[in-house]
Amino acid sequence: MTTARDLTLVALDAAPGRTVEQGDLSLALAGAEVIDLGGAGALTLDGDRIVPGPPARTGDRLLDEAAAALVREEPFETVEDWLWRRGRELAATYVDEAEGVEPGSRGRRRRTPLLSGRGKAADPVARDRAEGRRASGEPVLAVLAAAAGAADEKPDAGRDITDDTVSTVLAAVGDAVMELEAVRQRRAIEDAAFDNIWRGF
Repeated sequence: MTTARDLTLVALDAAPGRTVEQGDLSLALAGAEVIDLGGAGALTLDGDRIVPGPPARTGDRLLDEAAAALVREEPFETVEDWLWRRGRELAATYVDEAEGVEPGSRGRRRRTPLLSGRGKAADPVARDRAEGRRASGEPVLAVLAAAAGAADEKPDAGRDITDDTVSTVLAAVGDAVMELEAVRQRRAIEDAAFDNIWRGF
């Protein structure tokens, strides 16, 4: 199992009533893919730029798709750019996979909210493994789950992360999620102002 798949299962099992936004989860999943591909030797980071390694198969369909999507021309892609490009509707792809839905058979999902305590993973063994990893407090999964809104943020979650690549990716995910939330808030304010104008007529 990959970090991205474990994160999806943790999101599916989020406490009832907790809303996991598609955009937040998609960004966190794109970050998890970078971490997984780095662990598999398929990429390294040069500062915040993703430097792909030799083409390789990881044995995981979605992770192989991510590896194939890496930009292989200099100056290469920043982690931030990858999160926004690769993350587009990535949550729906991983959720469909986790729920055993054939790719492309479900149609387009609503953008938000995506999940709220659904817990419908098709593979109970994978679900238990992901839950065990979450319950153990594994720091990478904990930080990503908090960024996605699938868990409460723990102040010490990232304290034991010493890998520079992982730290860079997690920081980029956190920044991207905050930027997305700022966009949501700005749109909400604009929509409210527009509604007020129409109510005045």
